[in-house]
Amino acid sequence: MSDLAPLLQGFFTDRLARQKKASPNTVAAYRDTCKVLLTFAQEQTGKPPSRLSLADLNATLIGKFLQYLEDQRGNGSATRNARLAVIHSLFRYAAPRAPEHAVVISQVLAIPPRRRERAIVSYLTPEETDALLAAPDRSSWHGRRDHALLLLAVQTGLRVSELTALTRQDVHLAAGPHVRCHGKGRKDRATPLTGQTVKVLRTWLAECSPAPDGPLFPTRAAGPLSRDAVERLVAKHAAAAQADCPSIKEKNVTPHTLRHTAAMSLLRAGVDTSIIALWLGHESAETTQVYLHADMTIKEQALARVQPPDTRPGRYRPPDTLLTFLDNL
Repeated sequence: MSDLAPLLQGFFTDRLARQKKASPNTVAAYRDTCKVLLTFAQEQTGKPPSRLSLADLNATLIGKFLQYLEDQRGNGSATRNARLAVIHSLFRYAAPRAPEHAVVISQVLAIPPRRRERAIVSYLTPEETDALLAAPDRSSWHGRRDHALLLLAVQTGLRVSELTALTRQDVHLAAGPHVRCHGKGRKDRATPLTGQTVKVLRTWLAECSPAPDGPLFPTRAAGPLSRDAVERLVAKHAAAAQADCPSIKEKNVTPHTLRHTAAMSLLRAGVDTSIIALWLGHESAETTQVYLHADMTIKEQALARVQPPDTRPGRYRPPDTLLTFLDNL
């Protein structure tokens, strides 16, 4: 066994599991990156993964691997950068434990992430949201479940993983109605519910299994919905909603689109971006700034305050005292 194998094992068992207490999703993402990298390194060097040395994973090979991700696997810049972040994390762990490979480690850590353009987020307008929520056939069990799920997603902005993990006991419909979730980064948060959402969820809970730890949105077999199942049902109802709202056809409606829709609804209601960040469970309020770029209404309001070029400013005239009195009543 080479020097890479014990480093990789320690990285997962000591660094991720014990020190960082990484979530299962994070461990799975790191594992998949390492598997793809080791398979690529085997093809390049002719060595089986258990015989690879840390020196084999030099900057030249890592550079070829990143190019392979884009050219052969069709990965975009975001996925490329995520894979590189995993590699950097592994090499930072290896630095004090394999000083004999300090040159190779420093060269790999010097590989920069690729700058990428940030696309404007896609979200649904109020008319499109109404059409989507009306699409499920609420005369059927599946339709009532899907309607409740879509409404909760649009109102709370929960991630798809948070939606599928919800149980009956996570929903509180008494005074101060809210839903609790265990979100990304192992953070718990509570999101308040509107009267409409409370009414729909109360009706839906009457049909669910009474077990407190049962999934809020189960399959017919009483198991939790998968991520793929949620993506399929969102796409299905978005396609059905196109008959009443053709503009939906121009958008790729996914569960994350519903999250963006919730954020944009809050923004247009005048909610500060720092509050929206807390609402969505963002690590930093800077992440929420992307919604400011997507909202044309805010930009149009800013434009309306700007004095057009080549125009003379109007002369100030004090308001009529009687009108001022009436305005202040």
